[in-house]
Amino acid sequence: MFHWYKYKTDLLKLQERYCKLMKSVYYIAIKNREKSDRLHEEADKVLRKIRKLEHQLLSIPN
Repeated sequence: MFHWYKYKTDLLKLQERYCKLMKSVYYIAIKNREKSDRLHEEADKVLRKIRKLEHQLLSIPN
């Protein structure tokens, strides 16, 4: 009922997007290798953003 109040962090959004992309890469690879490669490159970009954001969050002093 109160799902619209739930706040998703940028890190969580990127992780969910990466997961969806990798699943689609797996299923598309059977039919279309070129499209699968393009999606895999996009997933790699998202993974780099995730790692960069995690590094920034870990380097913030408490």
